[in-house]
Amino acid sequence: MSRRSFLLASALLASLACAASAQEVTVGVTLGATGPGASLGIHYKNAFQLFPKTLGGHPVKYIILEDATDPANAAKNARKLIAEDKVDVIMGSVSVPSTTQVAQIATEAKTPMIALSPVALPPDKLEWTFVVPQPVPLMMSAVVEHMKTKGVKTVGYVGFSDSWGDLVLKALEQHANPAGIKVVTNERYARADTSVTGQVIKVLAANPDAVVVGGSGTGGALPHLGLVERGYKKQIYHNHGTVNREFIKVGSKAVEGAIAPTGPLIVPEELPADNPIKKVAGEFIQRYEQTFGAGSRNAFAGYSYDGFLLLNAAVPGAMAKAKPGTPEFRSALRDAIESAKNVVGAHGIYNMTAKDHTGLDNRARVLVQVKDGAWRLMK
Repeated sequence: MSRRSFLLASALLASLACAASAQEVTVGVTLGATGPGASLGIHYKNAFQLFPKTLGGHPVKYIILEDATDPANAAKNARKLIAEDKVDVIMGSVSVPSTTQVAQIATEAKTPMIALSPVALPPDKLEWTFVVPQPVPLMMSAVVEHMKTKGVKTVGYVGFSDSWGDLVLKALEQHANPAGIKVVTNERYARADTSVTGQVIKVLAANPDAVVVGGSGTGGALPHLGLVERGYKKQIYHNHGTVNREFIKVGSKAVEGAIAPTGPLIVPEELPADNPIKKVAGEFIQRYEQTFGAGSRNAFAGYSYDGFLLLNAAVPGAMAKAKPGTPEFRSALRDAIESAKNVVGAHGIYNMTAKDHTGLDNRARVLVQVKDGAWRLMK
């Protein structure tokens, strides 16, 4: 090859490389696979290993940072991903306090965000944020409906002393009060606490017909263990932040009978054949357990996967309007996510609108119960 031919070939290769880079979508992710939310965060992070190398048919690069379930770290990661890595979209995190911090930064920077846990912000503050998990009121409505069928009149509450505990209590009261069910306690504990004896004694003193725990992950097992150890034999309910194998490992036989709302992906084999989510949920669970072991299914990996599916559906529309790495692309991607219709995920079917950045309905919830050491569908 002559020198002139060599230079021409080199220039062509460089040009092709630049073109490919210009078409690559960059996704920034902040997750807490360590710290008090580790039992959730590990699963959130695992799911990214199962994603394809493309997003909407275009190359994708994921930049995943660890935030140790610390809201300050999550905020720092978000600013780095946006300012230094120039990401097109941001995903995270594993707790409400951390995710809320990231959502505020995403709004400031006009960068679309896929929230992987609920966000403690009003809808008018979520212009750039789309929330994958089911709204807490949607899930707690299923819990209250079950209470009504069992004649529950009073319920004790013990939950985290942060925004997650606030969200669960607010949703419980929203549905319990109209149903004639009185919430008789409001006890709180920190995620890192190792004892809740004082809170449990106060709940027992109120002698409620049932108890709702507003914790998440293994932290949700602590009050349940305390109540059972002190002789409480009535129904104990949890929320969709609790449904994983680690909760059952920590709680062991004490959590047998625990009831919680969750998405269909936990029990795809038990869903009727005509359930529209059964196929997607079943295929994802099969791949997850093939990679991470039998029984490793959990709700949290499914939230990461549904976030991927939403972006996978939205990217082609944004690509038609702008190139990745530009403000125009980030704006077009935000608009495309907001226009998502009938995106079938592992948790539900997403139909976003300008007023609803979650887009889920009752198809995204089922009640499950711990039986023989596993979460099983309640029928």
